[in-house]
Amino acid sequence: MPPAMMDLNNTTVLITGASSGIGYSLAKLLPKENCSLILISRRENMLSQLVHDVEFEGTKVKAYKCDVGNIGEVKNTFEQIKRDFDKVDIAILNAGTSSRADIKNYSSFTAKEIFESNTLGIVNCVEQLLPDFIQRKEGMIVGVSSMADSRGFPKSGFYNASKAAASLLLESLRIELKPFNIKVITVKPGFVRTPMTDKNEFHMPFLMDVDKAVKIILDGIKNEKKIIQFPLPIVIGSKLVKMMPIWLFDFLMSRPLPARKN
Repeated sequence: MPPAMMDLNNTTVLITGASSGIGYSLAKLLPKENCSLILISRRENMLSQLVHDVEFEGTKVKAYKCDVGNIGEVKNTFEQIKRDFDKVDIAILNAGTSSRADIKNYSSFTAKEIFESNTLGIVNCVEQLLPDFIQRKEGMIVGVSSMADSRGFPKSGFYNASKAAASLLLESLRIELKPFNIKVITVKPGFVRTPMTDKNEFHMPFLMDVDKAVKIILDGIKNEKKIIQFPLPIVIGSKLVKMMPIWLFDFLMSRPLPARKN
């Protein structure tokens, strides 16, 4: 008999990167589960309409302007969250950014921005969440990484490296936090249609609608999967690319990518 799915009724769910993409769509979907929502984003103006829409559904929701890559802002925001909510049950650490650039535009500033958002953003939030989670011996951390963590793809090295770091960090946390009954889930999507992927100039195979993607993510959370990765063809392709010999990877990646079709 399969284990019972997690009941999200009356839980409090925190979402970073809530103003667009996967975070936004999750925030629109979760009111159906009768959750209270904590929405975090750098873009305060984009949160306003979302908060209005979610409140219209009768859900308790509060939004906080915060750059998760800035530890000072994160500390101040979580102090306010503790005053506004009794506890956080599930933290969906989704904030992220990407940038594709030719080697002629190699930039430490861009690297810093990507790592602060994609990797340190998770570290900074987990640091604030852990004391309460460990004391209560319950809680769930859902970190959004990517199947782009498998290799160093041309023009995407900073993004690939930041997601590889995030995946390994979450894996380590999953093992270390098991004795405290704290669940850690790593989400590794393929290509999902969001404002971030809209900037990509190359063809993205099996590009998935964001609403379909968040339903898969939510189902995985309810089933407490250790890793949520999709779609299956990209999962298989990612594993094959990871096992690919260096000479073959170098040869294939030296060829121009197919252009994106509008």
